Amino acid sequence: MKREELNSGANSQYKTTKRKVNKRHGKAYKVLKFLMMFMLSVFLIIVISGSILVTALTIYILNFADTTSTINLDNVEVNFTTRFLAENPEYDKEDETSDQYVLYYSMSGNGEKRTWVDIENIPKHVRDAFVSTEDERFYSHDGVDFKRTLAAFVNVFIPIYGENQGGSTITQQTIKNITGDDAQMGGEGYARKIREIFRSINLERTATKDDILEAYLNIVPLGNNVCGVQAAANYYFSKDVADLSVKEAASLAAITRSPTIYNPLYDYDMNVGRADDFILKNMLDYGAISTNEYNDALAEELVVTGDPNFTTAVENTDNKYECVGVSSYYVDAAINNVLDILQETEGIDYETAEDKLLAGGYTVYTNVDLNMQSEVENKFLDPTNFAYYTSDDDTLKSAFIAMDYSGNVRAVVGDRGEKTVSRSLSYATMARRSPGSSIKPIASYAPALDKDLITYSTLFKDDPIEIINDEGKKEEWPVNYSEDGYSSNWSHKNYFTYQMLYKSLNTAPAQLVKKLTPTYCFNFLQDTMHLTSLVANENGKTDDAYSPMTVGEFTYGVYLDELVGAYQVFGNQGKWYKPSFVSKIVDKLGNVIYDNQYVSEQAIDSSTGYVMNRMLQTVITNSEGTGRYAKLQNVDLVGKTGTSDKWQNLTFVSCTPEYVSGVWIGYELLSEIDRNQYKNIGAIWKNIFGNIADAGTAKEFAMPDTVKELKYCKSTGLIAGSRCYDTDTGYYKDSNIPETCSGNHY
Repeated sequence: MKREELNSGANSQYKTTKRKVNKRHGKAYKVLKFLMMFMLSVFLIIVISGSILVTALTIYILNFADTTSTINLDNVEVNFTTRFLAENPEYDKEDETSDQYVLYYSMSGNGEKRTWVDIENIPKHVRDAFVSTEDERFYSHDGVDFKRTLAAFVNVFIPIYGENQGGSTITQQTIKNITGDDAQMGGEGYARKIREIFRSINLERTATKDDILEAYLNIVPLGNNVCGVQAAANYYFSKDVADLSVKEAASLAAITRSPTIYNPLYDYDMNVGRADDFILKNMLDYGAISTNEYNDALAEELVVTGDPNFTTAVENTDNKYECVGVSSYYVDAAINNVLDILQETEGIDYETAEDKLLAGGYTVYTNVDLNMQSEVENKFLDPTNFAYYTSDDDTLKSAFIAMDYSGNVRAVVGDRGEKTVSRSLSYATMARRSPGSSIKPIASYAPALDKDLITYSTLFKDDPIEIINDEGKKEEWPVNYSEDGYSSNWSHKNYFTYQMLYKSLNTAPAQLVKKLTPTYCFNFLQDTMHLTSLVANENGKTDDAYSPMTVGEFTYGVYLDELVGAYQVFGNQGKWYKPSFVSKIVDKLGNVIYDNQYVSEQAIDSSTGYVMNRMLQTVITNSEGTGRYAKLQNVDLVGKTGTSDKWQNLTFVSCTPEYVSGVWIGYELLSEIDRNQYKNIGAIWKNIFGNIADAGTAKEFAMPDTVKELKYCKSTGLIAGSRCYDTDTGYYKDSNIPETCSGNHY
């Protein structure tokens, strides 16, 4: 090959190689350029996305800051409990530190047992047991302990603590318990935590540490549906929180770790072990207890009583009237009163009303007189107040109720003996029993007197009326009964109206019912006296008949509270107020949903009410009066006894210038009462209520201007004339004053 050719080939190969190298360099550049652009784009995307994320997160957090700052500890208690308040008997309106109302009872939904107790009534060692364990820097942080939160996070991966370190402060736990906001996992869990943090920070700005700790200690779950240290002290140790020992306080604090695992009723050893090894040690390290106190607590044997029925009543150190556990008969009646109001005002059914009451956080102002209620309850625990002799039949039932002349029920007891179950049967408000002759003043005498058909001294002959019996035959009816409940013949003698009343003869009421008609008397009882248990026509039975209207033998009977409520008209110048156990109801937002306006009804004329009052006085003051055993020394008393057929129910209803009250005795299943043992129903009333009634400040009933106190002739019942020498004093309505006697007495 020629040199030239060789050189030419070589040059050609070189050029080709150079071109190939340059081509490879171009691809690398393009790749590098692409990578640089890609990285730049990713960086810009990250920056922009991060900016958007940060902005969004900032807005998100700020939004939480705006929407989660409304927790108000003033409403914590009512958010979880419905409270029944009572007037403080020791209230002094001149003393600004005196509380007008005290807590009487509290109730919560979901079966939870709670009782609120103020922070000053929780011993320091109880507070320290929880603080040293749950949040040792509680008094120094601003709602969130970030050191504790970080430690809790680290401890998940590096367990440097003896047990898992909780990150939530007492403030945060309080927020969670108040709101029920308890999401744990995923996005909502993080959102909840953010809400909790901001709520805690804001709460610390508006509430004191003591306020926050008080709320926490009253709502913290402590197992067995028990919430709060007061309820827990009662439930586990049958004592008030103020009486807890250091060991018992540590036991309660130990439960917070896991209310199931560390429950002293379920696993005693686990609870005591945590109390000794962790809680007490923390309290010692925290400086809450001394070494001696620590050693004493370790040596103390923990005695867990465990009251599964939550029946033990305890006293608050400052409020002896606070009730824990079983509700009183008064509370039961107040609950039913509230349920009726909720149904009426909100148009809901019973079940819905009950749910709202349990979970609604209402504040209910009751009308109870705490001193009176306590005294009457104690009287019902003493069998000697019922038995005429020393022996006693503990199966005998009884009930009592007292109210003022605005219808405010001041005391009520629904049965004898100790009350062991909440919302149990009350014979005062829930049982219908025959009132016997105690129905006569409101069914026959009062309506007849109101219509001016009779006067104080109208003469009645003790004769029966003629009726058609159930067999369609004519019958002379009714028979009279002796004071001991045995039938007696008619005397055919003349008696004045008031004599018929104090002797409790059946003939005069029968004559009046015949004149008025049973239907009129029925409507009077139902519409004017507001007895709701009457039967118009039920399975062929009706109370629109002679026997119910004359002697009180109703189909089902009447309620004691309604019967006593009807007697208001005899001590209140004819006015009737609806009996009420509550005066006001406030919802959890502070809105008044019920406020008793105390609107009265003029059931009978005021003059009728007073003349009836004077006639009923003779039931007490006359030596033959059936209520003579109830007579008081200092205060005017009027009333009427009642005995049902076959001596199965005894009733006494009475009025003093301040109170109208009634007592009933009988058996759960209708049965004859021992005549010798329990015949003095007036004496039973006096044993129960006499001291209270006789201590009243008002001594006499006021006589209206429309009534005249006049002498009447004891031969004719007319106003005594100049020739009438045998006279007595009577009381007469201006509208119906009898004629003056001529003196012709034969």
